[in-house]
Amino acid sequence: MDVLERIAEQVRNHPVVIYMKGTPQFPQCGFSLRAAQALKDCGVPFAYVNVLQDPEIYENLPRFANWPTFPQIYVNGELIGGCDITLELHARGELKPMLEQAVAKAGGQD
Repeated sequence: MDVLERIAEQVRNHPVVIYMKGTPQFPQCGFSLRAAQALKDCGVPFAYVNVLQDPEIYENLPRFANWPTFPQIYVNGELIGGCDITLELHARGELKPMLEQAVAKAGGQD
């Protein structure tokens, strides 16, 4: 399977997914740490992909949605942004309802 097809499948199959450096438990950069923490603070399940363990995704994800940096957070199959946008949504109280709606729409998976 082509790497862009793999990314599309991951985004499609998970209501909330973060592409990050490291894992939510052991982030490997400050931006990934803060974005993953904002997601965890919402109490909504989410998937993650450690881009450092998959060089193909690391190299090609920026082409997928024309977003050059990591982390990248997808909700309902759409890129919502990176760390700064995620933190802004969280600070305004908009992130949690957005994530809850995505997970409910998907039937509670992930």
